[in-house]
Amino acid sequence: MAKHAVLSSGAKLWRSLACLKSELRLDLTLSCGQSFRWRETAGGHWTGVMGGRVWTLTQTDDTIWYHVYKSQDSQGDRSDRKRKASGSLEMKNISEKRFKGDVKKEDEEPVAVTLAQDTKEEEELLRDYFQLNVQLGDLYKEWGTADPHFKRIADIFTGVRMLRQDPTECLFSFICTSNNHISRIQGMIERLCQALGDPLCQLDETSYYNFPSLSALADISVEACLRDLGFGYRARFLQQSAKQILDTHGHDWLDGLRNVQYLQARDALRTLPGVGTKVADCVCLMSLDKPEVVPIDTHVWQIAKRDYSYASGNGQKSITDKLHRDIGDFFRKLWGPYAGWAQSVLFCADLKKFQKLKEVPQLKKEEDCKEEMRAMCKKTKIKKEKNGNVKSIKTKSAKISV
Repeated sequence: MAKHAVLSSGAKLWRSLACLKSELRLDLTLSCGQSFRWRETAGGHWTGVMGGRVWTLTQTDDTIWYHVYKSQDSQGDRSDRKRKASGSLEMKNISEKRFKGDVKKEDEEPVAVTLAQDTKEEEELLRDYFQLNVQLGDLYKEWGTADPHFKRIADIFTGVRMLRQDPTECLFSFICTSNNHISRIQGMIERLCQALGDPLCQLDETSYYNFPSLSALADISVEACLRDLGFGYRARFLQQSAKQILDTHGHDWLDGLRNVQYLQARDALRTLPGVGTKVADCVCLMSLDKPEVVPIDTHVWQIAKRDYSYASGNGQKSITDKLHRDIGDFFRKLWGPYAGWAQSVLFCADLKKFQKLKEVPQLKKEEDCKEEMRAMCKKTKIKKEKNGNVKSIKTKSAKISV
């Protein structure tokens, strides 16, 4: 059975991309709630699905290392694979059963795709996904100059980038985020892909699937299927939104929203079942090339009040459209055209899972203080001992002279 790749087992199956950790930190970027498809499969190694491929990523101080696994149908035509989209749950179940059968001998070890065309395509996919054309270090300096609070946070949380995700995956993933938390959302997305997505490969008994197509999500039987999988009321939103997109707009509509202004894209998304302002903003920021968008929820509102003394709306219990607009404008004025990227750094820094990172500088400071105290005590002890010895000698000398 194929295994998850680890860089230490041999770099020949890996390819590299020059990138400083200050420009991208995988551990923060891939687990801060932007995408829900990545898992840490070994220390510092992240495996997930992106662009119809399964990847394992890891990094050193100045390099991103990536391994791309051979898909189950990699011998077939790639463009044809991208077009595959069955809306029938019966066909999906047949495919899944076939995939879970015996593993072929040639798949017993992880195999990297090594064709020159694939190598170029995959590097471009990676650069696009992490938006490496954006100089994050320069943005951090601009934000830090304008915002002393950001500067304090940025010294710890470097390299938090905004992903450029597939719009379909981003939209339907964030429909699942309503009244939910990251770990549960991850489980839901995984079940969604297992039920409706095409199988890609199997590693260490973990099966990886592509994200479902709009056609698969729009199938009339999807709602009942997803309710059985624990999606609750979100099951209806997923199926109806996919059906509405296909019936009213067509397959390419979501991608086309990348080419319109933010408010137009947001309002278009809000016409879909289960898509409110927060979800629409997340999709605009994380997949539709709208870096100025600051998604506002109660969490971000609390950050604004706690760290920026933002007083507007203090008497309100919920976020109105006006308050949403006002908080967004406040941060856009403070941080500029990439305000959504800056907000993601503060959001990441506020997550419970990352609080220990904030303790490291404090612990180091406390340890330095303790070391100084130990050194001072040691010097004082030596001084006392010397003084004691001198006194003893003098006393003894005096006794002798008497």
